[in-house]
Amino acid sequence: MSNPHLKKAILEVVENQITADDPPETRKTLKRLMAAGYSRKQAAEMIGTAVTSEIWEVLHNNRAFDTERYAALLDELK
Repeated sequence: MSNPHLKKAILEVVENQITADDPPETRKTLKRLMAAGYSRKQAAEMIGTAVTSEIWEVLHNNRAFDTERYAALLDELK
């Protein structure tokens, strides 16, 4: 089961990253996924999985946000 409020919050993070172009890898990933045939919504949801993984890493392991780790997660999206 998914939490619609959490999903909305994660997608807001994705949209904020795209709008601010920070980190730029998010916008690049969105474009790459859309070029591969995914809809914008699907691509944003896929990016949301990377955001969720990075949030987990930060909270669960008490680490700082790591742009390189996050970029690697985005690169894994196919």
